[in-house]
Amino acid sequence: MLVIIKNQREELEREAARIVARAVRRNPSLTLGLATGATMRGVYAELVRIHREEGLDFSDATTFNLDEYVGLPPGHPQSFRHFMMENFFRHVNVNPLNINIPDGTVRSNFDEYCASYEASIRNAGGIDLQILGIGRNGHIGFNEPASSLGSRTRLKAFSQETLDDNRKFFAAGEEMPKCAITVGIGTILEARHIVLLAAGSAKARAVARAIEGALTASCTASALQLHPDVTCIIDEEAAAELAQKDYYRRVVELTAQFTPSRLW
Repeated sequence: MLVIIKNQREELEREAARIVARAVRRNPSLTLGLATGATMRGVYAELVRIHREEGLDFSDATTFNLDEYVGLPPGHPQSFRHFMMENFFRHVNVNPLNINIPDGTVRSNFDEYCASYEASIRNAGGIDLQILGIGRNGHIGFNEPASSLGSRTRLKAFSQETLDDNRKFFAAGEEMPKCAITVGIGTILEARHIVLLAAGSAKARAVARAIEGALTASCTASALQLHPDVTCIIDEEAAAELAQKDYYRRVVELTAQFTPSRLW
């Protein structure tokens, strides 16, 4: 696992966008696994800039989003489809036929629907580059603590911590989603390359557990330790509880010197 520590959130967002842009240029028919969240908003803004100013072409790319709230219509301002359209897809030239986001309006036959989403990922050749955020409790996607590390796309109920975190996004008195369709950890680990992003002091404990802690279902991001090609890009605040910060910085320097392709 390569750990890159940036001074500020904006720097890690630009670095993540650069990695995606370089990957798309190398392989225009790339299959991207995408996430949502505050940090991803900055990454998408930078990718939109690169598309407009430098001609980054997404027309042959295929995308799969990690998750979607169950019960929200696509146009709801807090749906992840709405987030993706407003922050990314409306502003670049991804073919709409190549955009895949779980359907939060499904009301029954969840197992069948989730199996079909898994099949779509397989039929696309798998995920080439998966972008991830991390929750305060260490979840990736909506794979809450106690999720199986071999899990697949499925319906997942939220922990109380996630419900508390999400409360601020919904109006007072508005009913909040209590579960989501999420790509599983086993599916995430099959991506060829993974980039994990984290910014801010609220993520520091989760980052330390994911990178330096025990492999455990209580912090599902720790499963990334099993993957051969993970790059974690974090800011100084998110890195605050890491015990080996100086070591990670030296590794990045040596990696850039001897194997620059590892840094995309």
